[in-house]
Parts: sequence; C-alpha cells; structure tokens
Amino acid sequence: MDEKLEQMKQQYMDIPIPAELDFIVNQAIAAHSTKRPKTVMKWLTAIAAAAIVFVAGLNTSPAFAHSLAEVPVVGKLIKVLTFREYKYDDGAHRAKVEVPAITNLENKTLEDSLNSKYLEESKKLYTDFMSDIEKLKASGSEGHIGVDSGYVVKTDNDQILAVGRYVVNTAASSSTTFQYDTIDKKNQLLITLPSLFKDDGYIGVISDYIKEQMKQRMKEDSSKIYWVEGVPNDVKFAFKTIKKDQSFYINNEGKLVIVFQKYEVSPGYMGGSEFIIPTSVINDQLSSHAYLLSE
Repeated sequence: MDEKLEQMKQQYMDIPIPAELDFIVNQAIAAHSTKRPKTVMKWLTAIAAAAIVFVAGLNTSPAFAHSLAEVPVVGKLIKVLTFREYKYDDGAHRAKVEVPAITNLENKTLEDSLNSKYLEESKKLYTDFMSDIEKLKASGSEGHIGVDSGYVVKTDNDQILAVGRYVVNTAASSSTTFQYDTIDKKNQLLITLPSLFKDDGYIGVISDYIKEQMKQRMKEDSSKIYWVEGVPNDVKFAFKTIKKDQSFYINNEGKLVIVFQKYEVSPGYMGGSEFIIPTSVINDQLSSHAYLLSE
C-alpha cells in the first residue's frame, strides 16, 4: 500500500459522520439488541459497512474489499480504484460522490497530484452540497436537490489510461459535466491537448472538421441540433473554434476524441457531445505519432 495514499485515506476517514447517520445507526442497534450475540454481530457488521460508505473496488469491480488497505496489489499494473464514497439521502436530497484514485504509477509526483485533486474536488463537491441543504432548510424551502459524481475508465491499454470524472447536479433541471485525464503509462506523463501538436494550428483544423460533422449529423438526423457557425438558431450563439485546452481523451483505437459539455454547443436535451477526429485530418499538425494511430 502506497504510504501517501494511506495518509490520504486516514485524512478523509477523519471527516465526521453526519448526525442523521448516527441516529439511524443507533436505531438499528436498539432494534436488534434483543437478538442473540451472533446475530447482533452480523447486524453491527452490516451497519458499520453502510455507515463508513468506503468502497475499494478495482476499476468499478463489484468485488469490494473491507478497506483500502486490504486490496491486494497484483503485480505493478496501473489501476484506478474507488478510494472513498460519500453518500447522503434524507428523502428530499440525495448525494453520491465516488472518489477515484490512481495506483502504481512510478511517477509518484504525478500520482499524488492527480489523487489529491480528485480528493479535494470530491470533498468540496460534497461539503458544498451539504451547505446548500442547510441553506434550504434555513430558508424553509422545500426544494429537492441532488448530486451524483463518479468516474469511468475510458481507455486502459499498454500505452494510455484515460479517466473521465462526471458530475450531475439536479435541482429544477439537471446539468452534467465531464473532465478527463489522459496518461501516458509508458512514459508516466499527463498528456495535454497542446502537447500532441507542433503549434496552435490544430485548433482551426479540428474546429473546421467538427463544424462539418455537426452539419452532417443534423442533415442525417433532424432531431439533432448544434449551434454551429453558418446555421441560423435562436440562441444567438454559434460554435466557431475549440478552446486550446478543449476537453479530450484518446480512445482504445488510438483516436483523438474531442468532448463538449452539456449546453456548450447544443441544447440540453442533446447532453454532452463527442467527436472522434480521424488521425488523417490532423496528421500534419501532430508533434509525433506516439499516441494517435493512423487509419
């Protein structure tokens, strides 16, 4: 077990359990206090597991360990595991926040940096949610709010590990955001979009390709709408170019995937949008062919 990861685990295990959860646990203990010792022990074990809400499963496997320290390390495979899970549910407000952790990177500076970011952002997400609940209660509002956050491993091969983290906020409506980290496993580096290219020329090339794809998708399916330059719309906005650090990942086929958040280039019902960029389109802009494979 990595010492730094163990220290982080202890730090976040020190976060106090909400009073509501204490009440639930105490009620359950009282309800079964007349049972035989062996039965009571089973109930206490189940209650403790639910109260801690700590999950450690490799790559979202259903096989959970009792604690992170008990997860065996098989070889030195770089893996993503669920470090901790925050949960809250009072019937009107619900939260589920899964905290990922990357393990077995030789570059411990990169590993610690990413894991610290995941932990801090998840903790803030949960504490902000709890603060919003307190504000709603103080104002006498009966609004319902929720947050669901977790992660997906988009790519995991010999060269690339791409981890996507999502946040779904629910109030009167819902909003979803995705963030991606793409790691070069062989060279132990975090890949950025600009690092893939010789200069900023990729911005225009990729943007032009995506605009054509948006128009093509709308032509093929009338239910799809993109706010794209050259097509009239009612929102007074049109997508022109991607950002220099536009969200992206590299998929298992060695292709660049450009990602747009919900509402970024299309109406909310469309959700987020992804565009796979053929390597042939950006071949002249690439700084190397180490990551993106030719067709």
